[in-house]
Amino acid sequence: DTENWFCECPGLYSGKLCQLTTCDENPCGNGATCFPKSSQDVVCLCPYGKTGIFCNDAINITEPSFSGTNVFGYTSFLAYSAIPNISFYYEFRLKFQLANHDSAIRDNLIFFTGQKGQGLNGDDFLVLGLWNGSVVYSYNLGSGTATLISQPLDLTLSTHVIHLGRSLRTGWLKVDDHKNKSVTAPGKLVGLNVFSQFYVGGYIEYTPELLPNGSKFENGFLGCIFDIEVRTGKDHQFKPLGTLESHPNAGRSVGQCEDSPCSLIKCKNGGICMESGSTVYCDCPTEWKGAFCTETVSACDPEHNPSHLCRKGATCVPLPDGYACHCPLGTTGTFCEQGMAKLRKVAFQ
Repeated sequence: DTENWFCECPGLYSGKLCQLTTCDENPCGNGATCFPKSSQDVVCLCPYGKTGIFCNDAINITEPSFSGTNVFGYTSFLAYSAIPNISFYYEFRLKFQLANHDSAIRDNLIFFTGQKGQGLNGDDFLVLGLWNGSVVYSYNLGSGTATLISQPLDLTLSTHVIHLGRSLRTGWLKVDDHKNKSVTAPGKLVGLNVFSQFYVGGYIEYTPELLPNGSKFENGFLGCIFDIEVRTGKDHQFKPLGTLESHPNAGRSVGQCEDSPCSLIKCKNGGICMESGSTVYCDCPTEWKGAFCTETVSACDPEHNPSHLCRKGATCVPLPDGYACHCPLGTTGTFCEQGMAKLRKVAFQ
């Protein structure tokens, strides 16, 4: 029988061929990244400048707040235009605040730019991050990686200041009131050739695993990064990133430092508001679903606990006091658990 078959779908898919996800009818606004939280609910990962359950609310960002790598595997990030004229000389100044002391001892990306944007060994790159409680600054001019590691951060300070630079092969790093450190890149190459966007706080890819060898930081930044300035000559003035007053080209799940988007969201029926930068959603109790936890979970929904007992291929139909199983051809019983005797041929007039 050509209709007596079915597909057993994974949790986030539905349909005859398991071809449907919750994000097929994307409710997220303004180009947000839709992620299926369940077979019926989504989370909208908001683009730069937007917040709210469906990313329809504007947010003014002056001190960007980053939420690291969220539970869905995405990092929050900002992406600026490639910085011109940094081949032979650059200096950066910036400030950052840690979300908590634990975040200082993880491998967190602060900024990155690379020759191809994602990496094979040998790509030119420039990267700054945190590892094991210290600031790590690395660059590769094409003939090997040069790395500077600061003294451990003083976690009693609320704000940390970084000043770093490079002239030809020689680079230097100064963090807070620590002594200046310097290093010389191996090989004979003296120019940094990078063409990708300049990423801050995280990476546009699903995870930062594709960063070039020597620059891998597995987590996005947890906290605030602000007042980033750059100059490409000793006699030049420091300028903010971006072409229009520090405005990035793109971003995801970036909030305003010390602001909480959950202050504007009221989850119902015991739901808990969860936030990740500007991204916000309601984590609903077992018996509730929907954007604000206002819809009940029926006995037939995948989220229901315990699960319904309709056998594979049967259709579960919710009822006021439970559910019923509509059986496919050839089965019977309360849960369609019994096979039927083979039907005789019937002639229709």
